[in-house]
Amino acid sequence: MKYTHEGDTATLTDCVGFNIAETLECGQCFRYEKLGEDEYHIIAHARSLFIRRISDKILFYKTTLQEFEDIWIPYFDLNRDYRAVKETLASNDLVMRDAVEHASGIHILRQEPWECLVSFIISQNNNIPRIRKIADTLARLFGRPIGDGIFAFPGAEELAKASLDDLLNCKTGFRAKYIVDAAQKTASGILDMNALNNMPSDKARETLMSIKGVGGKIADCVLLFAYGRTEVFPTDVWIKRVMRHFYFNKQDASVTEIHRLALSRFGEYAGFAQQYLYVYAKDFINNL
Repeated sequence: MKYTHEGDTATLTDCVGFNIAETLECGQCFRYEKLGEDEYHIIAHARSLFIRRISDKILFYKTTLQEFEDIWIPYFDLNRDYRAVKETLASNDLVMRDAVEHASGIHILRQEPWECLVSFIISQNNNIPRIRKIADTLARLFGRPIGDGIFAFPGAEELAKASLDDLLNCKTGFRAKYIVDAAQKTASGILDMNALNNMPSDKARETLMSIKGVGGKIADCVLLFAYGRTEVFPTDVWIKRVMRHFYFNKQDASVTEIHRLALSRFGEYAGFAQQYLYVYAKDFINNL
């Protein structure tokens, strides 16, 4: 990776294999806005960033050099050799070869764990525009201002002060009681988000699932997108369909069977495989 920084702009000059749209719009995160062709505004880690591709360069602007290095390089996983990841996944798997080619610019984001958890609680039986709107409403009502009329996502302590009615007024619906439970457990220390860093993935998943409304899929999304557990394989209806179609001879398969196959076939890169397959399935689901 090569980059320079001048004024308030970091310029990535070696960005082969990183596509802004594919990375932001594949269901990993929700607090972003498309401003134009290959240009986005992102709010993450209580910071605001503008990102834009111009020709063969990517500009990250309104950021300091230290913030770019400390926050945005890890957030976009820019130090990883994605070429090696994709080559490994595609080497002995024709399905993965096609999936990787279809969305070859995806990077796995490294999000703030608490915001990631609440975002995926909100995502249950929901669509991305509504998830984004609810997350922004929570930030505006309960988060702290970070400049230019933008608000950081509220922490557990801030959301723990909100009543169930407060959250229902944010259009969270049935998910409100799950957010309350997550906020109260985290603010009180019953759930220690930092402790999950030192737990094996199975134990961390079990801990996350102690929150009301958090099942295996949400827990795995948090483990992958916030804790970098790239061996996990979040499995929703789209992933079930594509896995059953391509890997189980179009026969029914349980989530346990899918996870077992994913781990044996993709190993430490299962999370990457999941994202490539997710976009592949979403775009070609009518053909499955």
